[in-house]
Amino acid sequence: MKGKRNSTKIHKKRLQQHLKQINLYAAGIDIGSREHYVAVPPSLDEDSVKKFGCFTPDLESMADWLVKIGITTVAMESTGVYWIPTFEILESRGLKVILVNARHVKNVTGRKSDVKDCQWLQQLHTYGLLNAAFRPEDDYVTLRTYMRQRETMVCHLSSKIQHMQKALRQMNVLLDNVVSDITSQTGMAIIRDILSGIREPQKLAENRDRRCKNSAEIIAKSLVGNYRDEHLFSLKQSVELYDVYNKKLDECDQVINQHLNILHKQADINERPVQKKRKKNNTNALRFDASINLYELCGVDLTAIDGMDEHGLLKIIAETGIDMSKWATEHRFSSWLGLSPNNKVSGGKILSSSSIKTKNRAKQAFKMAAFSLSNSKSGLGAFYRRLRGRIGAPKAINATARKLAIIFYKMLKNKTEYRKQSQDEYNELNKDRMLKQLKRKAKLLGMELIPNEQFT
Repeated sequence: MKGKRNSTKIHKKRLQQHLKQINLYAAGIDIGSREHYVAVPPSLDEDSVKKFGCFTPDLESMADWLVKIGITTVAMESTGVYWIPTFEILESRGLKVILVNARHVKNVTGRKSDVKDCQWLQQLHTYGLLNAAFRPEDDYVTLRTYMRQRETMVCHLSSKIQHMQKALRQMNVLLDNVVSDITSQTGMAIIRDILSGIREPQKLAENRDRRCKNSAEIIAKSLVGNYRDEHLFSLKQSVELYDVYNKKLDECDQVINQHLNILHKQADINERPVQKKRKKNNTNALRFDASINLYELCGVDLTAIDGMDEHGLLKIIAETGIDMSKWATEHRFSSWLGLSPNNKVSGGKILSSSSIKTKNRAKQAFKMAAFSLSNSKSGLGAFYRRLRGRIGAPKAINATARKLAIIFYKMLKNKTEYRKQSQDEYNELNKDRMLKQLKRKAKLLGMELIPNEQFT
């Protein structure tokens, strides 16, 4: 028994030597909606765990206490949006604050309590066992807030369009069958005339734009409806709210444009290579030319990448910033996005290699760009279609999005221009790659691959 005890003591001593305390002046905060619990090393204060309220004076008092006892770094969980005021106040006091994913620190043995949670965070942070969640520079945090607010306005705008369409359908006014978009010039002119009291189908059809595919007779036929007061009231309110959200979306774009103009610029717009103007088919696209701001901020023309437009790029940059040195390689960048295979190996076998499911907004923007390459005649479009035929659309979109993310990373980090690849060039390179693989396999089997002169 005595020998066993000695061996246990030696094992504990080795363990303590292995786990060195890296952050000696570290604090842990358990974030809540009504109160925060803060844990500090017992050597710095007799009361090593304190409870603070969520009001701003309480947060200021928390920051004063932490600075007074000599805390230099703080770890906290990313709980909803409750962490943001605390994070910003502590950071403004010169403390190094790291945000931790709650899933990574939730497994605490014994009974769960707020006190134990903050002590567990403090202990892990002391030994350097916590990874900080990514947060871009402060200027890009502001841009990210504006872009997310814009996305909220777009969602509200889309819901109002659906409500307008529902009210029309209830009156059996089949406007959506004869125009591609009820918010187009023709559609909105007809809807506003209906609300003004006009009911004659032929008169309403006079609002037809000359570019409309359907004739005035067909449009007039679709406008014969059962105009009940309750449905007209619903349509009226939906149109009014649509106009309000449309105005708010314009305000968002103005603020975003103003903020982009004050950010640090890396290049002069006059040095930008000449690019063909793309048609903006998306009604939710930015209502100003953001390609100029993007080139000045990034120093390279990211809009030259096939499938990437100004709106998608601005959403990505708002989430990632433009400093790619925070990721050592493009593989780490794609892994952070959640686009790399997440291999789960047990017993020497790969059990699963599907990518991690995340709500990363930059990832979604890359996937949307990848999906837009479905009919593209570029090399990336050919790459997507080849994979889609072999492994299906979802996996092909993910793989193409990863390819776009790597191109994005290299262009920003190395300041290199994008080299466009045509569909024919990609197919030729793919053909050469397949031939090399076949020759290598034939050689392993002791055979030789001989081309048929009929097809060469």
